[in-house]
Amino acid sequence: MKKPIKTNQAPEAIGPYSQGIETENLIFLSGQIPLDPEKMQLVEGDENQIRQVFKNIDALCKEAGLSLDHIVKLNVSLHDLSLFQLVNEVMKEIFVEPYPARAALQVAKLPMDSSIEVEAIVAKTI
Repeated sequence: MKKPIKTNQAPEAIGPYSQGIETENLIFLSGQIPLDPEKMQLVEGDENQIRQVFKNIDALCKEAGLSLDHIVKLNVSLHDLSLFQLVNEVMKEIFVEPYPARAALQVAKLPMDSSIEVEAIVAKTI
């Protein structure tokens, strides 16, 4: 079974991919960049971009009837690792222990020159 996850509360896909794909036990969320879903424009400022990415991920989780608490793995791509500590601070505000497993790395460039992109794996049951 492979079912698409789609909501207008998160940015629409800007290419040939789904916002998310639901399988029997897991949901795979495509990388989210800090686009305002209504305007399809990047929000301004590094902290606002980090928060917007997690708002978009939260909207996709809610569309699947779940929450951020169901996320088991995050892959965080940053245009500059100097944002690593700010990502940690925001994550401490929006996640509870046990925190999701996570990878974070610096990349040469992200879509639309955003400062962050995050993809997630969500477990349907915890």
